[in-house]
Amino acid sequence: MAFTNQPQAVEMGVQSQSLPVSMQYLTGLDTIICKQKIEMAEVLTGFETRNKYGLYNKEGQQIFFVEEQSDAMERCYNPGGRGFNLQVTDNHRLEVMRFTRDFKWCLNCCCCAGGACQMVINVEHPPGKIIGRVKGADATCNHHVQLFDAVDNHKFTIWTTCCPCQDVCCPDDINIPITDPSLTTRVGNIAKQWKGCCREAFTDADQFKLTLPADMAIDTKVLLLGALFFVEFLMFEKQQ
Repeated sequence: MAFTNQPQAVEMGVQSQSLPVSMQYLTGLDTIICKQKIEMAEVLTGFETRNKYGLYNKEGQQIFFVEEQSDAMERCYNPGGRGFNLQVTDNHRLEVMRFTRDFKWCLNCCCCAGGACQMVINVEHPPGKIIGRVKGADATCNHHVQLFDAVDNHKFTIWTTCCPCQDVCCPDDINIPITDPSLTTRVGNIAKQWKGCCREAFTDADQFKLTLPADMAIDTKVLLLGALFFVEFLMFEKQQ
């Protein structure tokens, strides 16, 4: 599927000249909207299908398309712990990023997020080159997520909310701050957005808004985008 309304690239520095135009566009971007596509086969049958997402700028222009590759049995019996390969392509069908995770048969509870049950997303940019990892960590109540660069330096931390619930009486965004490892400096935010009663009740098609500094390095923005999908599968994918 070819997409229209491809944003034009902004002015680049020398270090970005070798990147695809779609990745160069990330240089000045401070907001990414992630919308999961509604799959009618899933709505009608209840069978968990492969997820698809559109990534948009705040003007509503689609900049990337995300498609999941995963095992049908894992999606059916352990949707929150399934392994997957998320292929991110631009509007010219060029794969520019990839997020991969191995299957783990665990309960995804907070207290056993480490060890053999630890969930890890490998972040690749370009595909085949790992630039970092997003890992679950032990916690007492709310989920604890840590972000590492390619050589395992701890770069960012995410503490999720204890009550990730939204309904007609509480339609506010669920805000999940991204901080430095010391938890003293907030560097970004992941917001789970309310989509309306019908869509929330009958589908698991979530919508998120990632906000981050416009001058952040492209690799770091890709790493935070990987964290968004970590939170999506950890907290919201199993809620149906």
